[in-house]
Amino acid sequence: MYDMKKIIIVALMALVPGFVFAQKFGHVNTSEIIPLMSEYKSAQTELEELQKQYREELQYMDSEYAKKAEDYEKNRETLPESIRTRREQELLESQQKMTQYYQDCQVNLDQKSKELMDGINNKVLKAIQTVGEEGTYVCIFDVAGGVVPFVSSTLTTDVTEAVKAKLGIK
Repeated sequence: MYDMKKIIIVALMALVPGFVFAQKFGHVNTSEIIPLMSEYKSAQTELEELQKQYREELQYMDSEYAKKAEDYEKNRETLPESIRTRREQELLESQQKMTQYYQDCQVNLDQKSKELMDGINNKVLKAIQTVGEEGTYVCIFDVAGGVVPFVSSTLTTDVTEAVKAKLGIK
């Protein structure tokens, strides 16, 4: 009986290294996938439209400011002190409003971009997880993010095409 236990233990120990090497690892390059997604293209279009709206509003604000500044400079010498001071204050306030609006636009664009990209990244992540589960991979590394400094292309399987297929990308 003791000899039988020894044989079973030795047999199991012999299988463990084989089991470790039989595990599958994959890698994917999401930077090849994301730009091909229709959602990414739609997001880019949406962001460009938003930028255009903000740019047009800023141009309008700038032209209004330029008109006020030109009028002020033309009539400055003939204006009473109290009106001149008020107009200078108005010009300063207009500049401050434009600066604040520009900053608000940048914040809004950043938030919108993050919101859109989060949805896209989540969709890609789900596709990677599905490929991993279906292919019985232990782990799939994304080589695009630079988080993993090295992934052996000979010891891992490139699953980029499989993820593209899950996302319906050709």
